[in-house]
Amino acid sequence: MTEISTFSWGHAALRVEFLVDSARRVRIVGLGPDAPVGSPAAPADDPARAELPRSAGLPLIEVHVTGYGRWLANERFIQTVVGERLAYQGHEEYHEDGWLVLRVDLADPESGLAAEAFFRTLVGVGAVQTWSRLTNRGEHRLTLDAVTSFTLGGIVDSGGHVAGLDLWSAENEWLAEGRWQRRALREVLVDMNHGRHRQEGRSSAWRASQGTWSTGRHLPMGAITARDDSRTLLWQLENPGGWRWEVGEFAEAAYVALLGPTDRDHQWRQALDPGEAFTTVPAAVAIGAAPGGGGDGTGGFSEAVAAMTVYRRALRRPHPDAEGLPVIFNDFMNTVMGDPTTERLLPLIDAAAEVGAECFVIDAGWYAGEEGWWDLVGAWEESATRFPAGLSEVVDRIRDRGMVPGLWLEPEVIGVRSGPAGSLPRAAFFQRDGERVVDNGRYHLDLRHPAAVEHLDAVVDRLVADYGVGYFKLDYNVNPGPGTDLGGSAGVGLLGHERALLDWLDGVLDRHPGLTLENCASGGMRSDYAMLSRLQLQSTSDQQEHYRYPAIAAAAPAAIAPEQAASWTYPQPEFGADENAFALCNALLGRVHLSGNLDRMAPEQRALVADAIAVYKRIRADIPAAVPFWPLGLPGWTDPWIALGLRGRARTYVTVWRRPGEESAAEQVLLMPHFKGRDLDVSVLFPQDTKSVIDWSPGTGELTVQLSAPGTACLIAVV
Repeated sequence: MTEISTFSWGHAALRVEFLVDSARRVRIVGLGPDAPVGSPAAPADDPARAELPRSAGLPLIEVHVTGYGRWLANERFIQTVVGERLAYQGHEEYHEDGWLVLRVDLADPESGLAAEAFFRTLVGVGAVQTWSRLTNRGEHRLTLDAVTSFTLGGIVDSGGHVAGLDLWSAENEWLAEGRWQRRALREVLVDMNHGRHRQEGRSSAWRASQGTWSTGRHLPMGAITARDDSRTLLWQLENPGGWRWEVGEFAEAAYVALLGPTDRDHQWRQALDPGEAFTTVPAAVAIGAAPGGGGDGTGGFSEAVAAMTVYRRALRRPHPDAEGLPVIFNDFMNTVMGDPTTERLLPLIDAAAEVGAECFVIDAGWYAGEEGWWDLVGAWEESATRFPAGLSEVVDRIRDRGMVPGLWLEPEVIGVRSGPAGSLPRAAFFQRDGERVVDNGRYHLDLRHPAAVEHLDAVVDRLVADYGVGYFKLDYNVNPGPGTDLGGSAGVGLLGHERALLDWLDGVLDRHPGLTLENCASGGMRSDYAMLSRLQLQSTSDQQEHYRYPAIAAAAPAAIAPEQAASWTYPQPEFGADENAFALCNALLGRVHLSGNLDRMAPEQRALVADAIAVYKRIRADIPAAVPFWPLGLPGWTDPWIALGLRGRARTYVTVWRRPGEESAAEQVLLMPHFKGRDLDVSVLFPQDTKSVIDWSPGTGELTVQLSAPGTACLIAVV
């Protein structure tokens, strides 16, 4: 081969440019729509035209191997000795299940480590999934401390600098999910004039998960965007446990490194004996371009989310729920609250059917007596005290009213007072230092053990056979820390369990292809696309205040495909019409998780709920092909006005909320630049007797909305 060579791969919407230098090191030097662009704003020079010196590029895979370390002391996950030595061996392109795939082969002759970097994309979609596979081809054991799934350097603004870039990240606290923040990258990465000191920096901006909640603190996502919103690089990690991303400065440009679990963050150390291999968790990257900027502060970001949304849909396991989007009534939120009985449920079932629900889920508590159920989970047998005539009486009523019956399960945990805690072998549970791990009164199953899998398979198959259950809400309310040290480090044990969990979910759906599975973890504490590639819905929150929920519901489609993002709506008999309409609007551009004491409502109140559900049923066919945008920018937690849009093939929908609190203006201008210059038909779909006023200005691409009072909301259709 020549001293310097390049090759490219991809399609018009997403092309990746690679450079192989004279030392056979491989770098990504271009990433963008059919052009070598290594940044959110195209640099003036094509970096593929000249050899990159060592300091100007990042290896395709960075790998921390015990005994080798980094070539410069720092706190980052780049500049690794073995990563720098991985030499190009060749590459192959092929098609697999509709995806365009690239494999790049690398090897380090000194350590004996061989590596394969994988990329796959869908033609026409500006997103790519990446992962790495490492094999020990040497004669001695190697221990991995961290491996990247994706690295990209050379990210600069249009002037070739870092100063014009912003960094997006999202906090994800319980009850306050999806709180996106945007900061100037130069505020995060202080200008230290590294060139003057003749070496690179030591630190980075980073986010990482903790324990078994993949989204318990932060979303496994981030983005770098040009200051004018014209271009965005968006990423996500796809693992139900450990992940880390970092953004730093390297060679006078920004870089991104995406990893699964690491030793530093997750007590993950993977030993590889000769011949053994390890595959990293997947990551995905999307590019969004909005020439001239988006005007609403999220132009390129919205376009990147749109590309990621299409990718997420392709990633998912096919299931009829993805197109039908049935309306779910769940008895928990602000209603039964984990204390179900036959007496309470029968009138709720009738009321839910009357307003148009298509699935009725009996949430937590159905399996334990009145004395408390938290640490009794695990056997999953009905409570005779709660259901004197049997759970079948309630389930039959659900079915008789034309709805699919559903049950709540928390499959990965076994309560310390439950029967299976004593009957299952100790090796079927998480352990550390020989003791079973306990968190909040529960033991944690290890699904690497066949007895744990057999137990859960028997539970699911029995409940489906005995009760005709068609929907399971799978919850996860514990975080037992870094994992189990049976068979290796705690992080390795956790990753093994997580991969076994995904296999178990696949097995359940293979046996019961019509069964719908909801992903919940105290609301949204494990909302990653390893889980959501299998499960049909994602609970967005446990938030019980309907006036706070719009910030969560509006932000959710940045991380979750709209048809999977299930938000609670819990109208109540004590609410007035405007307040109930506000609560109902929280769920109309995603999946409807309906709750509330419908059985105690006056007829006109139930009619309002039925009207909202009827509107949802008219528009839901458009949701699985629509992509989100934010006419007021991504919501702040206390913003008085919030707006979420879904842009479809033929119709666009926008929900607008004016929240109570500090007095806000009665009028708000929504920016919709993608419709600029077009005459549109704009109408309010719900509530039908709204006092809102809307006005469309095609010349400016602005939609002006007036809502009569704080605490009101409406759903708008744009055609």
